[in-house]
Amino acid sequence: MRGQDLLTFIVYDITDDKIRLRIANVCKDYGLDHIQYSVFSGPLDATRRKEMFARLDDTLGGNEGKILMLPVCEKDVAARREIVRVINPQ
Repeated sequence: MRGQDLLTFIVYDITDDKIRLRIANVCKDYGLDHIQYSVFSGPLDATRRKEMFARLDDTLGGNEGKILMLPVCEKDVAARREIVRVINPQ
């Protein structure tokens, strides 16, 4: 039986284009949505988070970079606030 899915954010800072693309592909493989340049989010249970984190670690390998996995509880998701402004040139 699967555990509870939590909204999980993956945030990364990787300078190497090839590695950065591989990290993004791992996120997509786990069904996460690309919400900003180096940020993905989506629901994952504890088992999938652990599995994904190991895969991200393997993908980064010995290369320079930072990857943050942040699971967020329902209460915190409900309290989130977002500002989005799209400026359309005329």
